Amino acid sequence: MNMNVEGKRVLVCGMARSGIAAAKLLISLGARVTITDTKPEGEFGGALDELRTPECTFALGQSADGLIAGQDIMVISPGIAWAKPFVQNAIAQGVEVMGELELGARLTKGALVAITGTNGKTTTTTLVGELFRATGRTTHVVGNIGYPITATAGISKQDDVTVAEVSSYQCEGISQFHPHVGAVLNITEDHIVRHGSMEVYIAMKRRIFDRQTAHDVAVFNYDDPTCREMAKGLKAQVAWFSRKEKVPYGAYVADHHIILKLGEGEQMVCRCDEVYIPGPHNLENALAAVVITGVMGVPCETMREVLKTFKGVEHRIETVRELDGVTWINDPKGTNVDSTQKAIATMKKPTVLILGGSDKKVSFDPLARSIAEAPQIEHCVLIGDTANQIKEALDRVGYTAYTMTGYDFDLCLATCRKLAKEGGNVLLSPACASFDMFTDYENRGKIFKEKVMAMQ
Repeated sequence: MNMNVEGKRVLVCGMARSGIAAAKLLISLGARVTITDTKPEGEFGGALDELRTPECTFALGQSADGLIAGQDIMVISPGIAWAKPFVQNAIAQGVEVMGELELGARLTKGALVAITGTNGKTTTTTLVGELFRATGRTTHVVGNIGYPITATAGISKQDDVTVAEVSSYQCEGISQFHPHVGAVLNITEDHIVRHGSMEVYIAMKRRIFDRQTAHDVAVFNYDDPTCREMAKGLKAQVAWFSRKEKVPYGAYVADHHIILKLGEGEQMVCRCDEVYIPGPHNLENALAAVVITGVMGVPCETMREVLKTFKGVEHRIETVRELDGVTWINDPKGTNVDSTQKAIATMKKPTVLILGGSDKKVSFDPLARSIAEAPQIEHCVLIGDTANQIKEALDRVGYTAYTMTGYDFDLCLATCRKLAKEGGNVLLSPACASFDMFTDYENRGKIFKEKVMAMQ
C-alpha cells in the first residue's frame, strides 16, 4: 500500500506507545503533525522529547474537538473507540480518520501477515515471527503485541515480512488494511463493554479479510464453529487448522503428528509431543503458525526445529520460580474466561488459582463449571472488582474452596502461599482485565513476578 503524507496536516490522538510511534513516522515523512492527549504534558516525563521538532505541535491536556478544523488526517490510538463524538465529528468534517494500524500498514513494504482471535494471538504471532526469522528473512513482529507497526513501517523493505497481532479495537480503525495472510485463531466472548455485542465483536475481527483477493490466504480454526461461519463468502483462499479433524487444505493432527497439506501430498512436520510449549491450546497455536508460514514457503524442517525449541512468551503460562516445592506460574494475559479455562487445562498438579479483576460484562458460569470439573484446582483466591461475581458463579456450581482477599495483592499472595501444597502450583490467570488494580496485564504480571521473586 502506498500513502503520501508529505505536507499533510495530521492530528494524532492518544500518546501511548502507538501514538508516539505514529507521530515519529509521520514527522519523518514530512507531515505537519499535531499531537493531543487528555493527559497534560507534565505526565509524560521525557517520553515525548523525540517529537519536539518544528514539524510537531503539542496540544496536550485538552479535548481533540477544538483541533479538528483544518486537518487532513486524524490518527487515533486503539484505546479510543470509533464511536467517540470527536471521532464522528472529524468524519463529518471530511477528515480522513484511521487507526495507527491502518497508517502503519499503508506505509509498510513487503508481505503482511495479520493474526487475530480472542486468545493465543501473542504466542502465535511471536512463533510465526520466529519461524520466518529461522529462514533468514528480515521479520518485524508488531501490533497489539506491544510494538507498534508504525515503529517498523519506515524501515521495512520489499523482501521483509511484517507479522501483526491485531485486536478487535484496532479493527475499528482499518479501511484499506490488506494482509497477504490473515488468520483468526478462535472466537469466545470478550470486549462486550467496548463493542456492545458479540455480533459486533465478531464483525470487527472479520474486517481483516475485507480487502483480500483470490491471491491471498485466510486461515481459520476448523474446530471453532464461529470461525467456520466467518470463513464463508471470502474472496481469499481459505486454509484451516484443526486438532480434531483432517482438513482438506491446511494443518491437522493425525497419529499424534502435525501434518501439513497444501496440495496433493501430506508433509509431516513433527510429533505433537515435540512442541515445546505445553497444553492443547498451544498445539492449536502451533498448527496455526504452521499453516500461516507454510503457505508462505517456510520448509517443514525449519518448522520442526523451531517448534522443538520455542519457549513461548512472557506473561503467558510462564514459570516464575519454585519455592518450598511450589511452582509459581504467571499468566496475567488470561484476561477472559476462555483463556483461563485453557490455562487450567495445562495444569497437571494440585493448583491454587488467582482469579478476578475489572469487569468485562461476561458470565463466569462456564469458568465456574470448568473449575468444579477440574480436580487439579484445589482452591481459588479471589481479588478485585469481580471477586463477588466469581464467588456467586462458584456457589452456583457447589464449589466452596475459595478465599476472598479484596484488593490486597500482598494478602492474596500470602494466602496462596499458605494454601499451596508441596509439589503443586500457584497460578495467576485472572479471567478478567487488570484495570481495577493495575495499569495493564503486563503491569499485573510484572508485579506478580517481583513479589514472588522477593519471597523468602
